[in-house]
This record gives sequence, structure tokens and C-alpha cells, in this order.
Amino acid sequence: MPLDQSPYIHYDDNEDEHTGEHVEKEMTFIEHLEELRWHIIRSVAAILVFMIAAWVMMGKIFNLVILAPSRPDFWTYRKLCELGDKVGIPSLCVEKLNFSLMSREVSGQFMMQLTASAIVGLLVAFPYVFWEIWRFIKPGLKITEKKAATGSVFFVTALFFLGIMFGYYVVAPFAINFLVNFQIDPSIENQFDIQSYISVLATLTLACGVTFQLPMAILVLTRIGIVTPAFLKEYRKHAFVIILIVAAIITPSPDMISQVLVAIPLYILFEISILVSQRIYNKKLKETES
Repeated sequence: MPLDQSPYIHYDDNEDEHTGEHVEKEMTFIEHLEELRWHIIRSVAAILVFMIAAWVMMGKIFNLVILAPSRPDFWTYRKLCELGDKVGIPSLCVEKLNFSLMSREVSGQFMMQLTASAIVGLLVAFPYVFWEIWRFIKPGLKITEKKAATGSVFFVTALFFLGIMFGYYVVAPFAINFLVNFQIDPSIENQFDIQSYISVLATLTLACGVTFQLPMAILVLTRIGIVTPAFLKEYRKHAFVIILIVAAIITPSPDMISQVLVAIPLYILFEISILVSQRIYNKKLKETES
């Protein structure tokens, strides 16, 4: 919440009737909370609208989107087969996913559809929800901070959906393929509850969406002086090792190719973060010198 040290909050701009210049309207703490309440209400309403739409179309969403990574004909698995043929590693090809899905509770399928609808509603409404958050925060920023944050809604949204796509098409299929084909003994069958499957798919996908916000996080940390480009460059090797560890955790498959396919985009993201930090740091130096 963008609270000042004063008991009033600068929130809106109005035009002075004498000078014609824009002056800030002061809002009391209670008025500020009321404004926040309406931002929250509009955000929740948007999520509910898309959640209801997802509920209505859940049959197609389940078949074409949610259950797609559980089938060998999924886009990622087909591309892995093509890659395996080209590089001479047939083990990359996913021909069978050794598991079956079932619902073990009376209300299992109802709760599954409700949960899936809520997740889809949140994902689709994310741009609007973040825009509402930004509208609430923006008036509390200084003019220079507003200029520095120009386009933040677009970049945060774009990075979020890039992360979602990366998680859905890369991370989740690798993890699901390994976990469902892992067997201690051939006599043990893999029969998973549908809610467990959705939980794994949603967790991995959303985690990637958050992870891809790294450049924006570095931008903010650089702006407030916690991180510098020199610091990021100094610990580049350490970051590379951490990225490899994260890739190994995300893709527990024993082959190195799947880990590399995950690690490369994450490392590129880190390098982009360094460039972002350098740009913000240079701007801060120019502002200080002037």
C-alpha cells in the first residue's frame, strides 16, 4: 500500500481553475482504503467472469489443454522425438506415459472442475488484475519513478505469459514424463488422482510464470539500490550453478539434454536481467551527476 509519512495520500490529479496546472488531490486514509476496496472488487469480478466462462467450456479446456501433457501425442513429446532422431538419441522420444488418471472421491470431479476453472480464470484475468494493482500504486510514485516504470504492465504481463508457456510446454512435460514413468518395481501400477495431476501441472506452470519476472524484480532492486550490475556480473558463475541445480530439480529426468533445454532459457533470463540492471544503474548515475 503506497502510504506516505503524512496522514494524507496523494492519489489523483486535478486541474487548478486559476493556473490551469495539474495539482494533486489529497485523500484521507479511509478514502484511500475505499479506493483500494474498489480495485480489489473489480479484480475479483474479472476473475469470476473468466472463471465462469472456463467452467462453461471446461470440457474442451480439459481435453485440449489440461490433459494434453498426459498423452504421448503432445506437441513437446513429438518435438522431442524429432530431436532424438536428428541427434541419434532415441531415448528422447516419448512413446508411452505409464499411468492412468482417476477420481477417488465422491466430490472429486466437481472440485477438480472448480479448481481448474479458478486457475484458468486467474490466468486469463492476470493482465487486468495487474493493471488494477498498478493503477493503485502509480499515484504514490514520484514523477521519475513513474517514467522509469513506463510499460511495466505490458512487460510484467508479457514475461508472465512467456513463463506460463515455458512451464506448460517445457518444464511440466519433462517432469510429468519422468514421474509417471518412474517405477520401483514393474508390479506397481501408477494410478494418480486427477487432482494430484492438476496440482503438479498448475504448480510447475505458475512457478515458471513467477520465475520469468526476474528481469522486473532486478529492475526494482536496482532502482532502490539493493542490486548493482557489478554485483550480478561478479556472481554470474554462482548464478549459472544455481540455474543448473534448479533445472535439475525441475526436470528430474536423468538425461542432460532435458536439463540443458530448461537451463538455457533461465540463463538467458539472467543475462537480460544484467542488461536491465546496467541500464537502470547508468540512468541513476546520470541523474546523480546532473
